Amino acid sequence: MIGLMDRRLFIKSLVAAALLPSFARAADKKLVLYLQPMGPKLSDEAVAMVKKALDEFYNFELKELERIPLPEHAYYPPRKRYRAGKLLDFLGRRAPEDAFRVLGMTGVDISCTKGKIYDWGILGYAQIDGPASVISIFRCKMGARSKKHTLIRFGKVAVHEVGHTLGLEHCPNRGCLMEDARGRVSTCDREYDICQRCRALLKKWGRPIPEFPDIPWPRPQKKNQ
Repeated sequence: MIGLMDRRLFIKSLVAAALLPSFARAADKKLVLYLQPMGPKLSDEAVAMVKKALDEFYNFELKELERIPLPEHAYYPPRKRYRAGKLLDFLGRRAPEDAFRVLGMTGVDISCTKGKIYDWGILGYAQIDGPASVISIFRCKMGARSKKHTLIRFGKVAVHEVGHTLGLEHCPNRGCLMEDARGRVSTCDREYDICQRCRALLKKWGRPIPEFPDIPWPRPQKKNQ
């Protein structure tokens, strides 16, 4: 026979057991990364490559938003480019309420200010540990051997910029996906995986990533390393 105190403990244990699965699901629930295509010059193949790359390298739930026009206020007429900083502000303001991060994708040329150069053409742009990032396939085409080569570069740029939003800065390790391109798209061609240094940092910050991703591009040839 169970005493009054024992009965209360027994009931509490039953309640706790009943609630445990829901708590576990809440804890295991993936953070949402929204993908925002912008403008007409971006193929469905390019979006698919970004999805594949991000799904392998990170633990996000990926959700694609409907394609939208590029914001007119971000356009820089003298160079016929879009200012990346203004695109980040735009993406951050219109991100859904449940968004952890949002990645803008476009086919037009984008730029930012770098040192004394006001309008520096770039592959992608993000704030370190910030909510938004943006990437462009425009420069991925430069010197590319094929459409597939262009798409692979674009996928790598996506992984790189999302890494910045998780707190990673440029990595000194040659071949790491977080390596600084230093203004050269060809740097992408020697990159392959996120290095152990960057992985350890993300794990330290409570943002671990898959240990063994099914990397959607071949290992670079030695001439690119």
